[in-house]
Amino acid sequence: MTWEKHLERWVDAHLIDPPTADRIREFENSSDKKRLRWPAVLAISFGALMLCAGILLFVASHWDELAPTQRFALVLSMVAVFHVAASVLGEKVPSIGVALHVAGTASLGAGIYMAGQIFNLQEHWPGGVLLWALGAALAWLVLKQWPQALLAAVLVPWWFAGEWEVATEPYRGAWNIAAQGLLLLSIFYLTTTPKESNRHLRQGMVWVGALALIPFLLDVIATAEFRESWFWQRHTQNLPASLQGIGYAGAYLPVLIVAAFRRKQRSIPMFVAAAWIFVLVIASGRHNMESNPWLYLWIALGACAFCYWGVEENRKLFINYGTVIFALDLIAFYFSNVLDKLGRSLGLILLGVIFLAGGWVLNRLRTDLIARAAATGAHS
Repeated sequence: MTWEKHLERWVDAHLIDPPTADRIREFENSSDKKRLRWPAVLAISFGALMLCAGILLFVASHWDELAPTQRFALVLSMVAVFHVAASVLGEKVPSIGVALHVAGTASLGAGIYMAGQIFNLQEHWPGGVLLWALGAALAWLVLKQWPQALLAAVLVPWWFAGEWEVATEPYRGAWNIAAQGLLLLSIFYLTTTPKESNRHLRQGMVWVGALALIPFLLDVIATAEFRESWFWQRHTQNLPASLQGIGYAGAYLPVLIVAAFRRKQRSIPMFVAAAWIFVLVIASGRHNMESNPWLYLWIALGACAFCYWGVEENRKLFINYGTVIFALDLIAFYFSNVLDKLGRSLGLILLGVIFLAGGWVLNRLRTDLIARAAATGAHS
């Protein structure tokens, strides 16, 4: 739309701040149609989920009683019925139509793997994820609905990670490279810029990044620590240098290229995040990770940098998330390096003091940073 282009120019020229631009987008997107309140959205989402679960449970309970031809017909009809119903009901209630289209695309994944089981196809599970991702991307191009785009944004990295896992199965320490890429991608999703015209897609990407960041952070640390331990002894071969280079290129370059293309000057923090992840792997590679103070210090610095990013970008979410990571890092350091050196009673007393005083201090710092971010956004 024309007003979107003008709005981006005004933000780049610092005539208006990103939160104001976000509110303008929200008003324009909702002015021509009545928005559902969150209880209705929650009910529709939960209903679509229960519908998919019920149908899959019914199919599973009668699967052995069906002939191969009936199974394949059932798989095809299960995908088609959802999309046809969405087309019929979507004209009257668009939100229900979107939910049913999502259910149809979700059933496509089950249908792909069921078809592979029916016809005893050669097992290569990432290929099924690729077909599922292509189906979600095609649905997004045809329907122009943000849940399809969000599903494709989840399935495509899953396919890449699956192909890497299958290709490097005989080698030890290979998954750590994929974990680095997924952690960087989680940061990229979490820091989706307000320039994204589709507010719902942006919020979905932020939620995916927020839910995935901490698990993949722990995955990077754990797989880096255990590369040389008994956990990987069943993999006796080292990863070849050529394959290692391909892995690092696939883990870092696509995210950084997209960030540079989409965010331009605002992509610099993503390159800093990539360097931070690379150093994190080095800090995590030592044995006895729990007694390595440099690892906790590096995570704390990353959390502080994330808060600083939030101040510069006027993003309250970054400040809150960085504060949470800093608090979790402090608690983990206390339990792994301090608590076992104190008596039980003294350790609990000190833990209570840390929770009370530390929580108060972190909350004051978080509030001050949010206020500073708001002032920066108002004067920029």
